[in-house]
Amino acid sequence: MSLSLIIITGAGSGIGLHLAQTLKGLKYSLLLIDLNSNSLENHFEEDDTLQFLSGDISQPAIWDQILHVVRAQKATVSHLFNCAGVIRPGFVRDFDINDIDYHLNVNTKGSILGIKYVADQMKNQGFGHVITISSLAGLAPVSGLSLYSASKFAIRGFAMAAAAEYRPYGVNISVVCPDLVKTPMLDLQLDYPEEAKLTFSGPEKVLTPADVTRVLLQLMEKPKDLVCIPESRGLLAKVAGIWPGLGEIFRKSLEAKGEKVIKKLR
Repeated sequence: MSLSLIIITGAGSGIGLHLAQTLKGLKYSLLLIDLNSNSLENHFEEDDTLQFLSGDISQPAIWDQILHVVRAQKATVSHLFNCAGVIRPGFVRDFDINDIDYHLNVNTKGSILGIKYVADQMKNQGFGHVITISSLAGLAPVSGLSLYSASKFAIRGFAMAAAAEYRPYGVNISVVCPDLVKTPMLDLQLDYPEEAKLTFSGPEKVLTPADVTRVLLQLMEKPKDLVCIPESRGLLAKVAGIWPGLGEIFRKSLEAKGEKVIKKLR
């Protein structure tokens, strides 16, 4: 019986870390990826059921390494979780040109490469499930986070297009759009109170990585193409994405609410 692996990118912090710790506790065999090798080493020890690699997911070389590990172990890949993500708030008039590549390389290109490399491996197996983390900012545009929003719109679109292509081969492709989650990315946004107003305009009680992990575990059991967390906020984001003019009607009140939440959290 061949070894079955779950691959998680961004496993050194935030959602990826909590998911990896949970799946490790459930006795799954894991291959963990993060650019920061120290973070992986601080949270995990390699053993027969857990390995990790450090590398830049926006480069094909790390994906070649990942598949080399899979083939060397004569393993199959049951799941890939594209959890790696970055954010750097900034208005269009202010952001640095290098910020474009910063967002698109990790949030978009890295996940696209993961889907391409690993879903092709799954296609050869005849089964598998790729789950990519996007954001509600990938459903509705968020001013102040234009590059982050663009990167998350792009990966949502790619993942949903890929889902239709791989489904006939027994491979599921899902994209998950959470609301604000209590991670280091949230903490970073608190340093940008003007740019991040709309980010914090939702419920004062933000999601935790545990909330997202619960949904991901459910998604493993019952695959869907698109999942929003929570679904109620997802519906609002979908409406705002289809009719962006509606968002402008409520902009001032939403920004005022976001300001209050930021002050409270800071």
